[in-house]
Amino acid sequence: MSLTARALLLDMDGTLVNSDAVVERYWRIWAAEQGLDPEQVLKVVHGRQAHATMAVLLPDRPMERNLADNRWMLERETTDLDGVVPIPGAPAFMAALAALPHALVTSADEALARARMGAAGLPMPEVRVTAERVGASKPDPEGFLKGAAELGFAPADCVVFEDSEAGIAAGRAAGMRVVGIGPRAGAHAPDAHVRDLEQVRVEALPDGTMRLHFSA
Repeated sequence: MSLTARALLLDMDGTLVNSDAVVERYWRIWAAEQGLDPEQVLKVVHGRQAHATMAVLLPDRPMERNLADNRWMLERETTDLDGVVPIPGAPAFMAALAALPHALVTSADEALARARMGAAGLPMPEVRVTAERVGASKPDPEGFLKGAAELGFAPADCVVFEDSEAGIAAGRAAGMRVVGIGPRAGAHAPDAHVRDLEQVRVEALPDGTMRLHFSA
């Protein structure tokens, strides 16, 4: 199977970087403090900004408390990089995109994105849409639409790479095709699904577009 695109929009956590160890560490702490079942909490944390996840889990909780806990979590996660590694195939994938239109669209803020991409040994894309730059978290499409606009392409010309339900929903809502990465993505019917980035090959075409090849 293959897809053609003029630009790629890339999620970070679970797509380029495996940060599950850190994410789960701090969400387990938070869940215990709220008297929630950590295993149930971990089912919904991926893809969204932390305050948005908290609002889903505790809908009656004041947003001020969610935002305060969001800041606490970002501070801890930015300095705790133990277990942060690249998704298999990510270094070669990013190298293949170096001269092609692509952007990072992540629910992390700029500091956390830089810390995790650095820990994984991956280059930071020149175009980045981080948490500070959007008014609404995924599954809202704002981040992907902003990334496409900054790259100068229509949504239909872009392909999103995502691992989470919220991220896949955001890509779809933006009118883009979605490649699902990893085990979380398969249940949400992306346009293509791969185990990791070792199963993706990027071919630059003479007309400036790119063809994405997916292997089993």
